[in-house]
Amino acid sequence: MQWDSGQPLAGDYSDHFEKISAFFDYNPSDADSWEARAAWIDRERIHGADRRQLAETLRRYNERAGASPEALRSIELLKDSRTLCIVGGQQASLFTGPLLVIYKAITLIRAAREASEKLGRPVVPIFWIAGEDHDFDEVNHASVLTTDQQLQKIKLQHPTGLRTSVSRTPISPEQWSEALAALEQTLMPTEFKEGLMEALRSSTEGAVSLTDSLARLLSAWFGHDGLVLVDSDDPELRRLESPMFRRLTEQSGSINEALLRGQDKLREAGYVPQAEVSGNGANLFVFDEQGERILLYADGEGGYTDRKGERRFGREQLLQWAEEAPERLSNNVMTRPLMQDYLFPVLGTVLGPSEIAYWALTREAFHTVGMRMPIVLPRLGFTLVEGTIQKNMQKYGLAIGDALYRLDEKQQAWLREQDQLQLEARFAEVKEQFRASYEPLIGAIAAINPGLQKLGETNLGKIIEQIDFLQHKADDGLRSQYEAGLRQFARIGLSVLPDGKPQERVYNPLAYLNKYGDSWVRELVEMPLPLDGKHRICYM
Repeated sequence: MQWDSGQPLAGDYSDHFEKISAFFDYNPSDADSWEARAAWIDRERIHGADRRQLAETLRRYNERAGASPEALRSIELLKDSRTLCIVGGQQASLFTGPLLVIYKAITLIRAAREASEKLGRPVVPIFWIAGEDHDFDEVNHASVLTTDQQLQKIKLQHPTGLRTSVSRTPISPEQWSEALAALEQTLMPTEFKEGLMEALRSSTEGAVSLTDSLARLLSAWFGHDGLVLVDSDDPELRRLESPMFRRLTEQSGSINEALLRGQDKLREAGYVPQAEVSGNGANLFVFDEQGERILLYADGEGGYTDRKGERRFGREQLLQWAEEAPERLSNNVMTRPLMQDYLFPVLGTVLGPSEIAYWALTREAFHTVGMRMPIVLPRLGFTLVEGTIQKNMQKYGLAIGDALYRLDEKQQAWLREQDQLQLEARFAEVKEQFRASYEPLIGAIAAINPGLQKLGETNLGKIIEQIDFLQHKADDGLRSQYEAGLRQFARIGLSVLPDGKPQERVYNPLAYLNKYGDSWVRELVEMPLPLDGKHRICYM
């Protein structure tokens, strides 16, 4: 189905590329784009990271995450100059976070397979775990629909309060144990529960961060599909990024000017930029001595400050860190695409709707540093409809569009159909009849004393108010009489659009894995689905 993501630019990217072609270098639906991008990488990508060093760094990281032989073979392929990559990623969240995380992994795998078939050369899927991000509140929880139809949020408290990267935020064994216990209590008993809980315990045993746990889960679930994992805050990876950090520092002014031009062009085209580019942004973070991650701004004097101007870092200091301590530096959302393109021979990148919207800012920034944007591929999106939900929808004559967009309206219509007494119409009739009889009387008594008219109008209002009160009580009684049906409506809404948000952005996959095993995941990996930006409904 066509899905309104709330991002007009992402919608136009999939359906009206001609409207936004000026913001991207390649049209994914144009067959020539794939050959053109591959040829550009072969011809122009001469200043990227050393493939062998990159492969060795990835091998060590993926082995720590429990890499499968297939993932290790993918890494070995990266040493071959003909090998290309499909890259995409997400923040490291508790127990993988929302469903969209595994949907992104599935899209990477599918896109890499299809690209390899198109081009007749190896294409490796790379999942970029954004471990350098520091917003712990965005990633410290997992939301699960419980057996009694409640939205249960399992949450970790920040262990230190320090605004540092998620990969550097330590999670204690006690925290893991409490989260696992809460999850186990929430999940219903099934034939899959024991195996699932064992896999989760294995992913957290000895894991020092959310990044560690996510890497182990993705390795276990998708490693045999050749998925390769990378932590953006891996110290070994930072050393490979050293030359690019130097370039980003030296060209920070021109990169930001390019981003500002992209922002202006987006606004001129009628779009609202997804990310706000600061006039003096450096588009880099530094980690201070305590490990706090600090966004940098140019100070106009050749150096950089934090947002409040309380701490200053000289340009030469950043260049020295780029050479000697690159782990002190970190990308922001605007320079991350450039760093990915430096590290990997990126044929294409898999992005969600919001990511597509902010990547539209970056085309000129890519050109400024001598790069071209990779092919942008929309992430696959799904809504899972369980059997009981489907039966309830059929019972009440609901199409999926009704469940997603018109559920309250359909519920009220159904409830009115159950009202054999036709209470709404009868109460409306009573109020109309009363007004028709009472208002002339008020007009008549006004002739006796003008003050009585206002008193009469007030009295009329109070009587109507009492009739309304009785109607509300009657409505409550009707709702109570049909409470089972209303609960089923509520269950439909909570399942497919929890809190009015897309299911894939709220629910964790674990409740579905617990009820159905992983066969549905495997089916999505193998099913021939075009990467066309459409949303799909999966009946389970």
